[in-house]
Amino acid sequence: MFVSGGATILHADLDSFYASVEQRDDPTLRGRPVIVGGGVVLAASYEARAYGVRTAMGGRQARLLCPSAAVVPPRMSAYSRASDDVFAVFRDTTPLVEPLSVDEAFLDVSGLQRLSGNPVQIAARLREEVRVRVGLPITVGIARTKFLAKVASQEAKPDGLLLVPPERELEFLHPLPVRRLWGVGAKTAEKLQSHGIETVAEVAELSESMLAALVGGAMGRQLYCLSRNIDRRWVQTGRRRRSVGAQRALGHGRRTPAELDTVVIGLIDRIARRLRSAQRTGRTVVLRLRFDDFTRATRSHTMPRATSSTEPILAAARVLVAAAGALIAERGITLIGFAVTNIDSDGAQQLELPLDGGRANTVDLDAAVDRVRRRYGNAMLTRGVLVGRDPGLEMPHLPD
Repeated sequence: MFVSGGATILHADLDSFYASVEQRDDPTLRGRPVIVGGGVVLAASYEARAYGVRTAMGGRQARLLCPSAAVVPPRMSAYSRASDDVFAVFRDTTPLVEPLSVDEAFLDVSGLQRLSGNPVQIAARLREEVRVRVGLPITVGIARTKFLAKVASQEAKPDGLLLVPPERELEFLHPLPVRRLWGVGAKTAEKLQSHGIETVAEVAELSESMLAALVGGAMGRQLYCLSRNIDRRWVQTGRRRRSVGAQRALGHGRRTPAELDTVVIGLIDRIARRLRSAQRTGRTVVLRLRFDDFTRATRSHTMPRATSSTEPILAAARVLVAAAGALIAERGITLIGFAVTNIDSDGAQQLELPLDGGRANTVDLDAAVDRVRRRYGNAMLTRGVLVGRDPGLEMPHLPD
């Protein structure tokens, strides 16, 4: 069974999470436009969004758009604690919780009607519990499918609750813009709009083969299904992460190759540490870049064997950065990120590389470093090239 016959899937999504935590913890910020992050906007309150401020926007541009905004530094530990508290409410609501990120999740409340009431009552109680126990606003969408529940929460924001009854699914979905379809970004939307396709209803009028001709086979199949609300995925608990990544916003200033390499080292060190902590390994390193003109590029490199050792992952990352050097020099980058994918399913299998005449290997060195960090903290032991440099922010993340 993939989905129930009724609307029993909830998509719960905290509103402007980082900014809401800041407003919760500082009463003077409530009702005011708030920007989290100085050089690059990490989050903007809805009051700031009304002025056009958006996540990932440069801080200077954001302050020009909204001079009255309060700009506050991020507090990642506070956001992690708030996320943990919210997920405790989720799990008190139903055992069937599928986390999507630190501030959103799917919940399956089928079978709870006799104990907890209907889905709308359950969602209303969840929102009240999050507000009382955690002090944050949260929006909940309710639908028969995961896709439509997520769309419903987007439409209900901020601080709302929206049920899409099964008999009104297409009536609700079809008038929406194509960007509401899962996976449709700016480029795909632009391609569809160039053919006069603006709404979900206009996508639903096309055959799968015609959509495939416009946007490619896989995306065409996805658009064909979603425009008809065909989504057979169920809420899955206990899923392990399929990739482990980290990224860093760089602003609009140019960086020398040496400065960029330092950023790369810091990101890969962080990713490898998380892989080892979770006893995971992976084979493919993915590079993601965002440029000054807001375009993006992705490159990947697959290693001979799965590993969680820092050195081979760093070597693969450097190969990718070098291959993208012409693009970086031409366009400038505002964000760089890496992810390790092709994650193993059966536990860590290290790639060992002899060092110092074979007396040691990267596994031994990584393990020794990890032991020191677990005992004394991550900041106690770091690479020499990173000493005295800003390591960037380590964003809150779900367990790996």
